[in-house]
Amino acid sequence: MAEKVLGRLILEIMGRPPEHIVKTLEMLIERLSQEKGIIITLKKVHEPRAVEGSKDIFTSFAEVEAEFDSTNIFLGIIFAYMPSNVEVISPQNFKLTNEEFSSLGNNLVARLHGYEALMKKLVAEREILINRINAGNKTDITKKEPVQPVVSTKKKVKKSKKGKK
Repeated sequence: MAEKVLGRLILEIMGRPPEHIVKTLEMLIERLSQEKGIIITLKKVHEPRAVEGSKDIFTSFAEVEAEFDSTNIFLGIIFAYMPSNVEVISPQNFKLTNEEFSSLGNNLVARLHGYEALMKKLVAEREILINRINAGNKTDITKKEPVQPVVSTKKKVKKSKKGKK
């Protein structure tokens, strides 16, 4: 049988208004409590504080202590909820089978591949948007100076007013 894990997670959130942050953290903790193989033993949501240098952005965090039925469930929750900090209270030592360790490695690699794919997509979309903006504005938004428009080398011929009545 898998060994239970007692752990503490710190979940952080930033946004506005402050009441929304508290409500969202409480909803997140409620969703966490519905996960299979986890029992929340302690939870504390801290009051939101204004982010330094910002007038209307706030941050808050929740401390959640829980009992996880296994190492796999504990690690799965970490991957799913991405807490800002994790503390294992017990057990003192872990014994992982090669299957469990392989599963952990594969979950980690899958998450990293997902982030890499998302990053590539965002970079490509950014380039498309910059090109569209630059084409419409004749200004390179990634630089401070305007892009010089293409100047024709053909001389303009002035129409003579002579002959017009």
